[in-house]
Amino acid sequence: MYQKVKRLLDILISLTALVVLSPVLLATALLVRVKLGSPVIFHQERPGYHEKIFKLCKFRTMTDARGADGALLPDEQRLTRFGKMLRSTSLDELPELWNILKGDMSLIGPRPLLVRYLPYYTKEERRRHDVRPGLTGLAQVNGRNALGWEARFAYDLEYVDHLTFGMDLKIV
Repeated sequence: MYQKVKRLLDILISLTALVVLSPVLLATALLVRVKLGSPVIFHQERPGYHEKIFKLCKFRTMTDARGADGALLPDEQRLTRFGKMLRSTSLDELPELWNILKGDMSLIGPRPLLVRYLPYYTKEERRRHDVRPGLTGLAQVNGRNALGWEARFAYDLEYVDHLTFGMDLKIV
């Protein structure tokens, strides 16, 4: 039952946030366009609910700089100061509100990881896909990137096993 209420809340909150934050979204988009070029929005495939692949939307944080051989330079060389600021403030994640509105994601849930990690999940770790991935989750509020993979997955599974309105409120 809570899953249906949660989806309704996701729609209402993401739609409201998109409207309220539209000046921030517009300003960020313009700055990304001026400082990093096009496209402004970066799309990346991620596994979602029941491992269905969807395109995650984020503001671009890196340039398309290439080496003499024509290959993209390593990420750390393409990530600009502006891009680091977008990431550190999580402004790069605001376009994910669109993913939430569409139903690819939820406000709260395990963060969607890269598709290339799917073959390495254990049967138990795959259960993280029994719920929609989230903009934030239990692992993010308990250490984010400072956590190792084991701890992240443990928090993700704790969330899946104890999905309640109270848990979501606690995370918010």
